[in-house]
Amino acid sequence: MTLVADESVDFGIVKGLRQKGIVVFYIPEGHGGISDSEVLRIAVDKDCLLITEDKDFGELAFRLKFPHKGILLIRLSDLPRKERLDVAVKTTSEHLRKLKNTFSVLTKNGLRVKIIK
Repeated sequence: MTLVADESVDFGIVKGLRQKGIVVFYIPEGHGGISDSEVLRIAVDKDCLLITEDKDFGELAFRLKFPHKGILLIRLSDLPRKERLDVAVKTTSEHLRKLKNTFSVLTKNGLRVKIIK
């Protein structure tokens, strides 16, 4: 499975996912500075889950009803970096398939998954 990672995602997460064999299309690698709506369009065009640390994607998905193939919002900034990276990589790789077509939030308290209909 391929993921799209927004430029807000710590590169350590991208690197860790790639080391687990997950293909990650990382926005800063050739598309840095594009708008959030353009990031979502790329993820939809690639039929990919979007991972982000930017809560603005929640507004795009829910209030503005932008189409998407799934969004994982990583909210672990209150953890030390190494722990944040470990939790994000482990959780994302273990739950990758079930995150498609959902809006999910990863916090230090766990993963919340909302299925989008």
